Amino acid sequence: LMALAIFGLMLPLLTLIIKLDSPGPVFYSQDRVGLNRRRRRDEFGGDDRRKVIQPGRPFRVLKLRTMSTNAEVRGPQWAKKNDVRVTRVGRFLRRSRLDEVPQFINVLRGEMSIIGPRPERMVFIRQLEKEIPNYRDRLLVLPGITGLAQVINGYDNGIESVRRKVELDRQYIKKAGFVQDGSILLSTVTVVLKGEGAR
Repeated sequence: LMALAIFGLMLPLLTLIIKLDSPGPVFYSQDRVGLNRRRRRDEFGGDDRRKVIQPGRPFRVLKLRTMSTNAEVRGPQWAKKNDVRVTRVGRFLRRSRLDEVPQFINVLRGEMSIIGPRPERMVFIRQLEKEIPNYRDRLLVLPGITGLAQVINGYDNGIESVRRKVELDRQYIKKAGFVQDGSILLSTVTVVLKGEGAR
């Protein structure tokens, strides 16, 4: 609530600069996959061979728009370094992580946590769970705005970075607790202040 209150004071200015920079809406929402309530942590690392139509709870993630409105006219794709689809204001929003603040609404709704694995789109989950063992273990806890993989691994840029992310997410789930969460929050502040990992 505190983060959203501060964000609300900044929103008129952010709305103005986003609108002046590029045509389109101020906010951006996208379907993501969240917590899998059909599996439990005591199944962690188990062999789950069931065909699951919906591997986790779907929800609409909220963000400030940082890309042009035709960013995915050629289909879903990962953000790249120096991505030409990102607007000028969008680069600032991503570097400062201000584009992520609306996701605190998802936290209030119970769809996300402040800390946890990054929520992913179904199209990428279907692709990646075929290539990376235990990929769906990431869905054993609520997805987060920040997390161990986000502060260490940054944005995905290929299959190998996703493999690292999955292992970091599994490591987080195994050791989840206040001490680890506190450490991740401090690391997140450092990453935001340095503008690291933004694309």
